[in-house]
Amino acid sequence: MSAGNWCLIESDPGVFSELIENLGVKGVNVEELYSLDEGSLAAVKPVYGLIFLFKWDKDLQSGPCIEHEVPDLFFAKQVITNACATQAIISVLLNSEGVELGPELTELKAFARDMPSEFRGLVLSNSEKIRTVHNSFARQETFEIVSEETDKDAFHFVAYVPFRGRVYELDGLQEAPIDHGPFQDDWLATAASVIQRRIERYSQSEIRFTLLAVAADRQAGLEARLAAAQAKLGQPEADAASLQLEIQMVEDELRAAKEKKVKQREENERRRFNYIPLFIEALKAIAASGRLPALQQAATVSLAGAKGAGDKKK
Repeated sequence: MSAGNWCLIESDPGVFSELIENLGVKGVNVEELYSLDEGSLAAVKPVYGLIFLFKWDKDLQSGPCIEHEVPDLFFAKQVITNACATQAIISVLLNSEGVELGPELTELKAFARDMPSEFRGLVLSNSEKIRTVHNSFARQETFEIVSEETDKDAFHFVAYVPFRGRVYELDGLQEAPIDHGPFQDDWLATAASVIQRRIERYSQSEIRFTLLAVAADRQAGLEARLAAAQAKLGQPEADAASLQLEIQMVEDELRAAKEKKVKQREENERRRFNYIPLFIEALKAIAASGRLPALQQAATVSLAGAKGAGDKKK
């Protein structure tokens, strides 16, 4: 069976949130984290899993793989290229309690339940629905820049999930999950410690890391809070002033969350749009007007000035 082609997609929370929605999953979105501190993690709770993007180095793995099977823990080997982001997200979703997966992922999870990890990877890679949704976020590029670089850095996504009182790392390039031990009240503290140690193993000049939280949809939570506050407002013993203030705050947060979703959808549409024909027609119009040589000369002078300023700073 052929898995078809999987494109590279941008590491962006808006892309991944819409990808999850298009797979049929309800009430889940992705938030980018800029810090591992307790406050940053608390702001996006409840969190179903973390997705970590890093420069791949076979000598910098975070721990040994487990040698025994963990019942019901969904782990799949990655058997094709360019799919690690989508596979990491699906690994989180299929190991999360209380998530409405939708028919596609529910059926896939049941079908692959008793399969070995490599066969699960094949099931994922051969899912027409998942591949189509993944590839729908491909950038429209008319021109391809051919590079002779052979030592280009490779980047990789892995997932961290809580499962039956322990934190597991799910990396499709490994033979099995990595067990990072038990947690008491907050699994995110354990996962954050593991990720921090992993980052520290790289040189100080390496800053190309991305951390994403697969979390409950913030808009749905705010709508529930708003409804609860409005219901209390009509009760005789209610503190009307305090509730009005809470309602105003929640409405402001809800408005911001909705605007964020709209903006993310607009950005995703721009990613899909092919701007090359527009640029070509614009250049044709400028050339026909006779202004192209003057603009080209002005750009050349500007570029030379910028380069000279840069050389002086050195």
